[in-house]
Amino acid sequence: MNPILSPILSQVDQVYVINLPHRSDRRAEIEAQLRKAGSGLDAANVTLFPALRPQEAGPFPSIGARGCFLSHLGVLRAAHAAGHGQILVLEDDADFAPPFLETAAAARLMAGDWDMVWLGHKIIEPLGHPAAECFALAPGHTLQTSHAILCRRAAIAALIPYLEAILQRPPGDPQGGPMHVDGAYNWFRRAHPEIKALATARQWAVQRASRTDIAETGWKDRLPFVTLLRRIRNRLRG
Repeated sequence: MNPILSPILSQVDQVYVINLPHRSDRRAEIEAQLRKAGSGLDAANVTLFPALRPQEAGPFPSIGARGCFLSHLGVLRAAHAAGHGQILVLEDDADFAPPFLETAAAARLMAGDWDMVWLGHKIIEPLGHPAAECFALAPGHTLQTSHAILCRRAAIAALIPYLEAILQRPPGDPQGGPMHVDGAYNWFRRAHPEIKALATARQWAVQRASRTDIAETGWKDRLPFVTLLRRIRNRLRG
């Protein structure tokens, strides 16, 4: 029996999967996730976006942080140029959790009133009642990770100039200088309280344990069994 297509994947204009071309391992893994949700990298509304890997970190914390920031900005520019009304931005280490595959819950989310939705996140502040499916994010709420975010037209249009302005400022600028992209999204929400942002109460997409391309890795991170242990740990936590 073929998997049922998730309403999220069927109703967005485009799914952008950010993947470094040399990370064929992650490409195969995100393909498996899309197949589980009834889609795939060959679907008409799925774009494999070649992640950027600059030669230098420049004013960013690392080369990987700069590349991730530029890749998200590149996706937003592409979506805006194509006239997309709503998109799903996926980093290639995203794994879909059961709520993503629950068609009724996903359909309710897609019918809702929002500009951005974090489907996976690490959040410090407790939010609302645990029985709720989604919470409204106050501008001051701080989220970590950016591996699965829904964006609609208003957010896309406002994000592009905001992120471009960050690139022009020096590190530590009081208006926001070069930083990790998840931090930039937090700054954006504070600067644009009119943007209606939500976060799912449960994790609809978790970040798969795999060798990172954002931070510099030590010798331990390059050992295969370390990645395996991290995946087991994440599964037990989930």
